[in-house]
Amino acid sequence: MTGGAGFIGSHLCDALHHSGFAVVCVDNFLTGSRTNIKHLLDAEHFELIEQDVNDKLAVDHEVDLVFHLASPASPADYLRHPIPTLTVGSIGTLSALELAKDRGARFVLASTSEVYGDPHQHPQTEAYWGNVNPVGPRSVYDEAKRFSEAATAAYRREYATDTAIVRIFNTFGPRMRTDDGRAVPAFITRALAGKPLQVAGDGHQSRSLCYVDDTVAGLLAVAGSSHPGPVNLGTQDERTVLDIAHCILSLTGSAAGIEFVALPEDDPVRRRPDTTLARQAFGWEPQTAVEDGLAATVTWFARQLAAGAAR
Repeated sequence: MTGGAGFIGSHLCDALHHSGFAVVCVDNFLTGSRTNIKHLLDAEHFELIEQDVNDKLAVDHEVDLVFHLASPASPADYLRHPIPTLTVGSIGTLSALELAKDRGARFVLASTSEVYGDPHQHPQTEAYWGNVNPVGPRSVYDEAKRFSEAATAAYRREYATDTAIVRIFNTFGPRMRTDDGRAVPAFITRALAGKPLQVAGDGHQSRSLCYVDDTVAGLLAVAGSSHPGPVNLGTQDERTVLDIAHCILSLTGSAAGIEFVALPEDDPVRRRPDTTLARQAFGWEPQTAVEDGLAATVTWFARQLAAGAAR
């Protein structure tokens, strides 16, 4: 698995290892963290390879399944690392596809709802081609993922590689970094610090939050099938960013309030997946209510921040 020390990747490592699979985690720790996988480092049937996925993957074991999750994923990260974001989506994807092709393994690409850009279709179906600004600041991530999807589809057509594309919508949960920059960790971190939550624009842009355990379950369901995708993974519970901020204020008991800041360029106005395919093909639906997932995430962040203060 590439990007196995990242937020979603580390949870996927846990799920695979718990199910009895031998797991090889590849990460260069550009945005991933050893802390996310430290409980696995001495475990049997788990191996960490620290390398850049853009280089030929040095995996000596038999390989049945390749998950490609390596990439900066938050706006703060991919705007900070624009060229690495583009190269991991292109060269890194080709490297991971070559491994899958050579070993006869199934390949699962973790793509993103960002391939839809600021969508004109709502909710977004897998057949929608998107509305992406190819030269805007977000394009380094959007277009990298669109290239990775094209490469994945090409390997399936050209080499009959067993591939699948999964488009992940707004996923949240424990192990997100406090400086991740996305709404949920940013809101929680500021609320716990007693600082006003910074809401972009007027806060009426929408997001559909999916708890990380549900996203991982969806990835495993697609991996265990022969479906090529693309498959949307996300929740139908669409909420405004302002609603999410108020929910976090309530969960943390913070009275810090909200302040409005400038809306980032090309920020999507509405975001909700059509998950009919995931439901019909795999019987997959999110099981975690947004409030329950946010409560668990707040608890995890509070513990992390307290532990940091205690050191």
